[in-house]
Amino acid sequence: MSSKFDSYQKRRLRSSYFSVVVSIALVLFMIGILGFVLLKSTMVANHFKEEVAVTLFLKDDVAKDQIESLRVSLMKEGFTREIVYISKEEAAKFYSKDLGEDFVSYLGTNPLKNSIDIYLKADYVDPIKVDEISTRFQKNAFVFEASYNKLLVNSLTKNIKRISFWLLVLSSFFGLIAIILINSSIRLSIYSKRFNIKTMQMVGATKSFIRKPFILNSIRLGMVGAFIALIGLATAIYFINEKIPTLELLQDYYTLAYVGSGVILVAFIITWLSTFFATQRFLNLQTDELYY
Repeated sequence: MSSKFDSYQKRRLRSSYFSVVVSIALVLFMIGILGFVLLKSTMVANHFKEEVAVTLFLKDDVAKDQIESLRVSLMKEGFTREIVYISKEEAAKFYSKDLGEDFVSYLGTNPLKNSIDIYLKADYVDPIKVDEISTRFQKNAFVFEASYNKLLVNSLTKNIKRISFWLLVLSSFFGLIAIILINSSIRLSIYSKRFNIKTMQMVGATKSFIRKPFILNSIRLGMVGAFIALIGLATAIYFINEKIPTLELLQDYYTLAYVGSGVILVAFIITWLSTFFATQRFLNLQTDELYY
């Protein structure tokens, strides 16, 4: 009879552990996907921002050595990501190809000017900062005119802020749900052992001594759940990369490392805290309160 009861208890324990691991894995998988989307969206936004350029049209009397001096000084600026110099001859060839006719031969002269495109770092692609940079170079002695696509910068900044805000809201919302689900699973698991906790306390065991095996066990379950979640994430990312190779998901090692580390860290923190507070609750209850 005793062996049947022990076998039944072991089955219940395994079932409880299985449900906890599955809950943790599913929740961590969801967190990982959201984290990956959030990080990748930031990188995509920065990619589009870094395509914005401030164009400096140079005066006709600026010598080559002066242009080179300007290029060197621009490369030292904190906002500069890349500099592209376009001579008036190169610009004429480009526009002639675009128009389908040689307008220089038609006009008898090349009205275009030598120019320098300053591609900005993502942090500086902001309507105020770009305008300040443009205004600053408008006063430069070598510069005839400084211009940029103001409509594009305003639209890009507005849309990125809107998308980032809603992604953050969604991530926070699902993150909260994730914490509640994992916490509930662990609390239910510990609830089934509440009498064992009280028995150990009654025979003189300290609270830290009682909590320790529960915390270690929950962390182990959390790590198993994290491992399963990472396998699921790796599979999902692999198939998405196969369908949309232009995203280069598998080549983005930093984002993959951040997401993987984040999943493991979240699993550790949530399981540790949930177990700590769950055991603390039952340790503070009176014996007759365990039945409610």
